[in-house]
Amino acid sequence: MVAAVNAVVACFGNVLRADDGVGPAVAQSLLAEPVPDGVRVLEVGIGGIHLVQELMRVAADVLLVVDAVDLGRPPGSVVVQRPDILDVRTLSVDRRRDELADMHLATPARALMVALGLGVLPVTTLVVGVQTTDTEEPRYGLSAAALAAVPVAVREVRRLLILHEVVSS
Repeated sequence: MVAAVNAVVACFGNVLRADDGVGPAVAQSLLAEPVPDGVRVLEVGIGGIHLVQELMRVAADVLLVVDAVDLGRPPGSVVVQRPDILDVRTLSVDRRRDELADMHLATPARALMVALGLGVLPVTTLVVGVQTTDTEEPRYGLSAAALAAVPVAVREVRRLLILHEVVSS
């Protein structure tokens, strides 16, 4: 049975790789307060297949992906963008195998590609990205810039939920 959910907020990242853990930090902050009805917050970590499974389980109208990004902006900048998603249905069988070889450590891009291919990706899908520069360092904890961006990203997620009429203002 498919449950009706208006929005899924999927927070990606590896907390053991410095600023890459910004997504889980946003998830924890979002979940520290009551989550409005119709909103499901997921701390996806690095297993994007969990997002695909959740989208198969629920009927979501809106998907917000929160993740560290590198767009060359100042560290701590928060950006919202529509993702460019590869449609696996347009690929040859060999290329599909290459693109979908390992779903255990799926990036947000790969998870979105699979969700689109399965027909479960919500039409309204946005990425709330936090510009980071320190995602390769094997260290627990966010930089000062990423830490300061967490409440900004949380406000942006809440603003987008209101904008897309998922929750009442």
